[in-house]
Amino acid sequence: MSAQSEKARQFAALHQASGGFILPNPWDAGSARIMANSGFKALATSSAAHANTLGRGDYKISLDEALQHCRLIASATDLPVTADLENGFAHRPDQVADTVLMASETGIVGCSIEDATQDPHSPLYPLELAVERVRLAVVASQRLGFPFLITGRTEALIHGIEDMGEIVRRLTAFEKAGAHVLYAPGVRTLDQARQICASVKRPANVMAHPDLSAPDLIAAGVKRVSLGPWLARAAIQGLLTAIAEVNEHGTFRFAASCPTGQTVAKLMQ
Repeated sequence: MSAQSEKARQFAALHQASGGFILPNPWDAGSARIMANSGFKALATSSAAHANTLGRGDYKISLDEALQHCRLIASATDLPVTADLENGFAHRPDQVADTVLMASETGIVGCSIEDATQDPHSPLYPLELAVERVRLAVVASQRLGFPFLITGRTEALIHGIEDMGEIVRRLTAFEKAGAHVLYAPGVRTLDQARQICASVKRPANVMAHPDLSAPDLIAAGVKRVSLGPWLARAAIQGLLTAIAEVNEHGTFRFAASCPTGQTVAKLMQ
């Protein structure tokens, strides 16, 4: 059995086990190793965090850059990795399937496919097209010989569509199309999380929010709590705080609370 196949089976098993789990999102090899050594059981890429490492905003990376990033994170640790592949970097369903196959060659064991078009005038794909994109992604995953989990993801909440009926309609349609995990980033309340979990039979993913906690979300039925870009932004906040001290006061007290080089090296072993 290949290392990737074993990781894939480990990742699939996490979704079948009782309870739920937290899925952190590293942005480089170092952060991936720190997270792996902190007790997490799997990792995920974040398109936003990755774009920020390149000095760009979200949705400003290419397919080739995303695949290179997948390869970097997947090879950094022994943990299974699922990838944020935005909208599959394609509009046509068959091209989305091609993206899944290319991504599988990087060592990852799953990916999400969004229904966002990246067109501000028409932010979401029509439901029928969105479903076909997920369906062909699943068909592609079935050719791999190991469990490769496809997450059907609606960006409705992110784009200001608050109608939970529409969100549930999309998630249940993705489930019928074969998606292994269902995800609606932008959930802000436990009631929203409960409504999603009550509407689908397969595992549901919710992204961390300041007003929510992992224990409460898991008790509500959520299987996977992803951290999205939050850890990367926490690192940026630490940088901003340190810069502010230097610029405003000319002092370096922030350095007193920083880990030593030896500690960082140990965290990344």
